[in-house]
Amino acid sequence: MNKFTIRPAREEECALVFSFIQKMAKYEKLSHEVINNEALLRENIFRKKYAETYFLEEDNVVIGFAMFFFTYSTFTGRPTLYIEDVFIDEPYRGKGYGKKTFIFIAREAVARGCARMEWTVLDWNTPAVSFYRSIGAQAMDEWTVQRLSGKTLEEFANTAL
Repeated sequence: MNKFTIRPAREEECALVFSFIQKMAKYEKLSHEVINNEALLRENIFRKKYAETYFLEEDNVVIGFAMFFFTYSTFTGRPTLYIEDVFIDEPYRGKGYGKKTFIFIAREAVARGCARMEWTVLDWNTPAVSFYRSIGAQAMDEWTVQRLSGKTLEEFANTAL
């Protein structure tokens, strides 16, 4: 029987974190959007601690990663754990590791006093959507993600108050 473990990523493993980000972007058909790099990961994840990153391992071999951070809910008055990414290499999918990872993250949310945990999923990713429904997650269909980025963000930020 294979041994599955989850452990915090270390700063000296930025290249490995970045390699999983690239794999996930390829899977999601979004490689063209990746502008991240090892230096940004080192600065923003490990030094400024904007997010937490964990490696998923089978028999001490890294097979995936999870990254999350916290937001604040003005309605509940408590933090929300926001899952940025969970990715498992294809040969290791279907072994229950995704569920174990979400259980681990849910335990972190509860231990840290979160009222909820949230994440987004691409609508075409039916295996992920099916999994999320199986663990009791609810789609927030009445909400849509809004985004300002790049030049549009910079231009708007320079608008006079």
